[in-house]
Amino acid sequence: MKKFIILLLALVLTASSFSQETQKVSSEKNVLKVNTLALIFGTGSIFYERAINDLTSAELGIGYLNYSFGDTKFSGFILTPEFRIYPRKDALDGFYISPYLRYQNFSLENKATSDKGTLTNMGGGVAFGRQWITKSGFTLDLFFGGHYGSTKVNVDIGSNSFDTDKLEGFRPRIGFALGFAF
Repeated sequence: MKKFIILLLALVLTASSFSQETQKVSSEKNVLKVNTLALIFGTGSIFYERAINDLTSAELGIGYLNYSFGDTKFSGFILTPEFRIYPRKDALDGFYISPYLRYQNFSLENKATSDKGTLTNMGGGVAFGRQWITKSGFTLDLFFGGHYGSTKVNVDIGSNSFDTDKLEGFRPRIGFALGFAF
């Protein structure tokens, strides 16, 4: 975790030099990006963001998780709709505040007991971030925030021996996405 925090701080410190190379192009209304940090946790996720006006945008994230916590293997999809507010009237390029919802639906398997089931998680939170768009359209999006989720587990085979604590309750949300604006 310390290495991750150091990497995050390095990215923030270099952001000022990166932002000097950026310039908002008024014709950019869309951004397509990939959350690179999610790949560490076995999640492939893409985001599509569309400017609504100078102050706001809407974003939809779609992801697929295939990861194990302890003996429990999770696999399934994630939907994350967001509404972004850019206080400086420069939607898609600048600081933002983003309330969001998240829906997760996973198949579960306990590798030790062969129990099987499904998990549904509903939640939401608020993220704070900064997105940069270069003159060439390259996009960098750094965000963090808090998330609260509530899970429901249905057991298909065996007993409820699944380790689902990592998805329940409050937890941080951190991301670093790369993409392009068009």
